[in-house]
Amino acid sequence: MNVFQAMTTFIAVVETGSMTSAAERCGISPTMVGNYVRLLEERLGTSLLRRTTRRQSLTAFGAVYFAKCQKILSMLDETERMAEAAQSLPSGTLRITAPVTYGTQSITPCIADYLNEHPSVDIDLVLTERSVDLTHEKFDIAIRLGVPEPSSLICRRLSNYTMTLCASPAYLSRREELLTPQQLATHDALAFSYTPASPWHWARREWHFEGPQGHVSVEMHRKGLFNNTQAMRRAALSGMGIAMLPSDLVREDIRDGKLQALLADYTLPSRPIYLLYHKERYTAPTLRSFIQFMIQKLGGIQG
Repeated sequence: MNVFQAMTTFIAVVETGSMTSAAERCGISPTMVGNYVRLLEERLGTSLLRRTTRRQSLTAFGAVYFAKCQKILSMLDETERMAEAAQSLPSGTLRITAPVTYGTQSITPCIADYLNEHPSVDIDLVLTERSVDLTHEKFDIAIRLGVPEPSSLICRRLSNYTMTLCASPAYLSRREELLTPQQLATHDALAFSYTPASPWHWARREWHFEGPQGHVSVEMHRKGLFNNTQAMRRAALSGMGIAMLPSDLVREDIRDGKLQALLADYTLPSRPIYLLYHKERYTAPTLRSFIQFMIQKLGGIQG
């Protein structure tokens, strides 16, 4: 016998006043209602109801048992709701990989905000420029710059990775005022050492702009070549030259006057930022909540 179903049926009998009404409430036959009540009485070894041809009423023990059944079923419902909530609440470890600079400047603060909202989650963040294999290396999420290679992974567009041309006030005070990209040919440039396979390999030797007259390409007079954006930022802060640096990396320096943004009428190339994950894992509460959080935080773009 399903004891909990029998208790539910017994409560319906008491609350509705008849087995026929209880049958309608429970969606079973009046005969089955009577069987459940009889089976409870046999199990307990005592009567729960006094039955006459016109009415039925609780026995003394039936009244006590009725109150206990209400309490037990209420506790059961509460326990099931707690279990359902536990399954829907984010928890456990989330493994994330992201590029070094973007991961440091933009993703890490987002992770801190996410963990404040979801204290049962912990994060394993791996920052690397390498394209990590999510399946073989057991990562939940990859955040990448540029359009990803075709794969079975779901790709969600977050925003754009923008660059800022900047230099220190000390450097600019020693050189002619910079009004057009063409003047960059006479300035000291700090370049990032993109690999030959990178679609941004051109940035080792020249800079590209979009301006009022369209596309402009300027060959730079390179003063320094760096394979680390923090090192290049430090060089720019020290007055070594003009650098094209990630906007997130230099935003506070520009706000504090340590660096000055240049050529405001011209736009530097940008790269799309994508969040990648396995489709079949999206139903997991932790992964789903983090993806939704990041899209809201970084401005999800369709496409």
